[in-house]
Amino acid sequence: MFLSMDTVFDQCSVAILDSNGQVLSSHTETGKRQQTQQILPMIDAALSEAQLKLADIQALIFNRGPGAFSGIRINTAVVQALSVAHDIPCVGVSSLQAIAQCAYLQYGLSDVYSALDARMQQVYFGHYAIKDADRLIMQPVFDNDNDSTEQLLDYDVQTMLNLPIVGNGSVLLARQDEQVCHEDVWPDAVVIGQLGIVQFMTSGGTDAANALPKYLRNQAWKTLKEQGKA
Repeated sequence: MFLSMDTVFDQCSVAILDSNGQVLSSHTETGKRQQTQQILPMIDAALSEAQLKLADIQALIFNRGPGAFSGIRINTAVVQALSVAHDIPCVGVSSLQAIAQCAYLQYGLSDVYSALDARMQQVYFGHYAIKDADRLIMQPVFDNDNDSTEQLLDYDVQTMLNLPIVGNGSVLLARQDEQVCHEDVWPDAVVIGQLGIVQFMTSGGTDAANALPKYLRNQAWKTLKEQGKA
């Protein structure tokens, strides 16, 4: 059994899934103001609904970012604390991969650019595609010059290929002719959990010390003015 959580996408979302990705319990509360107060009671409620205890959980799956700084800190801290207290491995899932996977589930898109508004005139950006017809999981597509698909792009930059752009950052980039955008793509803990289960089955989890967030932007807590940007 797997416990998945997200506080990055302006929500508090918790899910319990079995090893096949089937949902045993799932709850999502929109908004980000009460996440710190909501997440632990929601975890308790999900475990109770699924008639499980933390001792039954095989891995803790969390949205590692990139995304909202405070949201990343909340679910990373919760996962690390539960991991230490109950000796459960952790699995961090990319928010951009989750957006791409949600777009596949919602619109049937199998090759997309994923874009999340990063504020400060930039978007978090990545390229994802289905590579295995048997698994149907969106995987990162790497450029020849990069070892990571995740990057920051300035607003109004045009993408290299005329692929659909998904996520709330899609409308902030310059579109090519007839390029499709879907900004209404918001993954929950179920999608993140299903990605995390595949990752866990493939490469295992990590301990709490290595369950690290992914911010992309250095000095993420600073304002635009403090970073010296116009």
